[in-house]
Amino acid sequence: MASRGDRGRGDTAAGTAAAGGQSARGAAMSASVPDVPGTATVSPSPGVSRPPLLLALVHTSAALLAAVSLGVTLWAGLEERGVAVAFGVLIVVGELTRWTGAQVREAAPLGAAGALSYALLGADAGRATQHGVAQVVAVVVAAGLLGSVPHIWRGGGRTLDHLSRRVLSTGFAAVCFQPLYNQGVFTAWDGPAYALLLIALLALTALCDAVLAAALRHSRTRWPFGPLLRDELRALLGIGSAVCATGAVMALAVAVVGLWALPVFCVPLLLTQLSFRRYAAVRATYRQTIASLARATEIAGYTPAGHARRVAALSRAVGRDLGLSGRDLTVLEYAALMHDIGQLSLVDPVPAGATAALPAEEQRRIALLGGAVVRQTGVDGAVAVVVERQADPYRQQPVAARIVRTVNAYEEKARDAGPGGPLTALEELRLATAGDHAPDVVEALARVLARDCLTLPRAG
Repeated sequence: MASRGDRGRGDTAAGTAAAGGQSARGAAMSASVPDVPGTATVSPSPGVSRPPLLLALVHTSAALLAAVSLGVTLWAGLEERGVAVAFGVLIVVGELTRWTGAQVREAAPLGAAGALSYALLGADAGRATQHGVAQVVAVVVAAGLLGSVPHIWRGGGRTLDHLSRRVLSTGFAAVCFQPLYNQGVFTAWDGPAYALLLIALLALTALCDAVLAAALRHSRTRWPFGPLLRDELRALLGIGSAVCATGAVMALAVAVVGLWALPVFCVPLLLTQLSFRRYAAVRATYRQTIASLARATEIAGYTPAGHARRVAALSRAVGRDLGLSGRDLTVLEYAALMHDIGQLSLVDPVPAGATAALPAEEQRRIALLGGAVVRQTGVDGAVAVVVERQADPYRQQPVAARIVRTVNAYEEKARDAGPGGPLTALEELRLATAGDHAPDVVEALARVLARDCLTLPRAG
């Protein structure tokens, strides 16, 4: 997590030393590295340079499943080649239209629906199919790799995670359905019972995929697994439900009318994907507007350049560590961006915008002024509440206000304390947990600094 600021040096080991609850100035100085002018240093710790065990395990499992499936399919040959090619083309198209913009839970919903539909396909226009688990996975792997070529060429990130999830989730669905169907277990199932069976299998597959996605994000970011899983499960109510519904409908329709059902039932999902993209674009524009408003204090000279962005980025990371997710994280980020906007109402600017050192009454007055400004901008009222209450005693504050207050104080103290600023700032915050700062928030801040090796440049 990089942030912009003044020229100087960061102390990358300060967060690690503080997280261990001990003074380690010697260790901090030995690990210090120079900052690039205008930015803060982000240096990966030695342990982060190696892929986490869980991440390597997921990738290895997906690679083994893909290799075995491709080998078996090449050895035995394709069953129902027309069906395999049709679903392969559908998956390729879905991958080519994959969303490469803002992070979303399912970047290629059409490809996911096509893969799940093929995994649960039992008949083609009334004729029972004979393809098994290996062919399903092989077709999904080949089509996924082909459709990912443009994204890999453009340097799209997380392609390996995306393909690993696709292979493992599709393999899970195929293992649950294909062997039993080929043995005639579902022969007597027809009508609503068969449709409910497919929906149940898709729901179970979606749950497994949500666990897998949360595990991958946890492994890469070290954020708590519980909130990540909660975010994934909430996402199932959006694009996830559309993917499952389309996968079930396509499998049922192809079983009755044949492959002509595929292009017909792709259109609703493509329109849904387009709607989600437009919604995300609106959200991105909304955030940019808030960030522009937050820069007003910097342009007017009330706060240092980049202060609001640094506080917002670090506040979001601390909120993640404390288990916040979804809308709570969004409110926290917006409030952190606008936490100093009340200073615009001051006649005389606070030196360097350092409100943490002001008397409690003055802090509260600035916070109330900021809340009033936020309400006039039309931003969510919850954001205004957090801004207004950031100067209250922490036992009376909502969690978001506690986080903004502590992170703001840390940034100001670290910025003004010289080369040992991060360590000194955390020590001062720990000493102030009796009355000014929530102990759990301070410890979460220390964990984030230790885990992500975040630094802040000193004022120059």
